[in-house]
Amino acid sequence: MKFKNVNAVNGISFDVDDGEIFGLLGPNGAGKTTTMRMLATLLSPTSGSASVNGIDVTRDKNAVRRSIGMVFQEPALDRQLTGRENLDFHAWMYGMKKAERKTRMAEVLKLVELDGRENDLVEDYSGGMQRRLEIARGLMHFPKVLFLDEPTLGLDTQTRRRIWNYIQQMNRSSGTTVVLTTHYMEEADVLCGRVGIMDKGVIVALDSPASLKNLIGADVLELETDGGDCGAFDGLDFVKKTVKHQNRISLSVVNGERKIPSLLEFARDRGISVRSVELHRPSLEDVFLHYTGSTIQERDASPADALPGRER
Repeated sequence: MKFKNVNAVNGISFDVDDGEIFGLLGPNGAGKTTTMRMLATLLSPTSGSASVNGIDVTRDKNAVRRSIGMVFQEPALDRQLTGRENLDFHAWMYGMKKAERKTRMAEVLKLVELDGRENDLVEDYSGGMQRRLEIARGLMHFPKVLFLDEPTLGLDTQTRRRIWNYIQQMNRSSGTTVVLTTHYMEEADVLCGRVGIMDKGVIVALDSPASLKNLIGADVLELETDGGDCGAFDGLDFVKKTVKHQNRISLSVVNGERKIPSLLEFARDRGISVRSVELHRPSLEDVFLHYTGSTIQERDASPADALPGRER
């Protein structure tokens, strides 16, 4: 997918299994939202092909739209209407009969714990309540696939975890396939059966979170230094990989806890001043760093990688 001279999404390929929760993880400007919008028929790809529920996204957009639900990154509710009115109007637009709308509304409101608040104006809902109502709205017409674009962006930690619970419960109870975008590592780790890590328009790795972390194959030692020849660590036989980013060095190390004294001695002998050492098991952040040489936070802070008006 091109915007002027920028390849926002560049030759990616992936399949999503029926009933799966699949995630696209990456920084702002990675191409996640653009990918989601193409699959939801909101953008037409400049090349290649894609299908949702076996339906080509360019040849039969209406059929695709009837079979999906979409929760956008930006709020898309009518704040001057009640929760019930938002859901009812959405279902009416999808051709649902009045009796079916009423029954389904009760089901989705209960799922997201908004039953009893459906007659309140949306402008009186908290941010978390609005997000839950948007998920309920996306489910009203029994979609085969639910697209969630940064579903917990801007929410506090407690509310974010509640949203995760709703997504998991909905997936288990209805078997709805979920495709979500996120730049929260923990969100992808907790929710997704498989994750595609995106950077600069390409998928750099794709597998289950556990398998992706196993790619590192060792403990991760983070050293904060004052400089020096950091490449010297590459020569150590127990260091599997070295990645330098800013004033920190990430070392993939077998039996990391036991190797800390040797590493500190090695650094001292070569004039490398180590301010701090942090040991942890591999995370999805380490996987991203492994493939790209920087962290998601560093990518987010780089304006050169962003696509204005397309991704946030």
